[in-house]
Amino acid sequence: MTSEMFQLILMTVVTAATPLILAAIGELVTERAGVLNLGVEGMMIMGAALGFAGAYASGSTTIGALCGIVAGTLMAALFGLLTIGLAINQVASGLALTIFGLGLSGLLGTGFVGLKRDAAPQLHIQGLSDLPYMGELVFGEDPFVYAAILLVAGTAWFLSRTRAGLALRATGDNHQSAHALGLPVRRTRFLATLFGGACAGLAGAYLTLAYTPFWSPGMTAGRGWIALALVVFASWRPWRIVLGALLFGGATVLQLHAQAASFGLPGQLLSAAPYLATIVALLFLSSGARRNAAAPAALGQPFIAPR
Repeated sequence: MTSEMFQLILMTVVTAATPLILAAIGELVTERAGVLNLGVEGMMIMGAALGFAGAYASGSTTIGALCGIVAGTLMAALFGLLTIGLAINQVASGLALTIFGLGLSGLLGTGFVGLKRDAAPQLHIQGLSDLPYMGELVFGEDPFVYAAILLVAGTAWFLSRTRAGLALRATGDNHQSAHALGLPVRRTRFLATLFGGACAGLAGAYLTLAYTPFWSPGMTAGRGWIALALVVFASWRPWRIVLGALLFGGATVLQLHAQAASFGLPGQLLSAAPYLATIVALLFLSSGARRNAAAPAALGQPFIAPR
């Protein structure tokens, strides 16, 4: 295998993993605050639709990314108002958010179906990007990839090294005790939910601005649900999300090569391979006892301040 082919395969894996990293790291912060948002898929597809619309209308990838972030944040704000402000069931609200996002994105993106634009530019550093085997992989990615890694590093530092991160984790572990200590439980949860929505919107925008630079209804193809599974896979630890996302990206690349090689297996089975691989890894690495020990104790529980 040549160095060019080796780098191409690895870059394809990283590209497939990036939207999952972005969406999952946002959901991790949301869940560490005690909020279970099952609407990641809906926020991602809205980010994809409005991200492409903004980029196509303005000609700017940056504006498209910002539009995707805004779309995801607004969807998360709606979810937060329902579940945090009105204490409505989080599971039902998250499922409704996904259905709403899928329908609304199809409506808003109708006029952009079939249109294409240039993909987000990739970094190129003379001398470094030309290094064999690892140069283009490390120094030749698009800005979204580097943003995803920075988000993971920043989130890990925030949750473990800052006072605000400690307050957020306390809110997710025991919201009643956090409230008794004077912590703003609702505000913390709402801000964490907005962060999760912004990350999901950015993940969706990545799909239409870099991964496949066009818009198609339903193009998230279940990635929001995979991002939810990755949070459990990672035991609510930021850096493990990268490992899980790369596993899914690798399975995606393998199934594409398997289809090209015509192994004689049904194409539908090969297309399902990345999702099956994620489920198997989830079952293998997240036993029931470990999952219960790692999950925030107040996850999914509505908070009603005592009078």
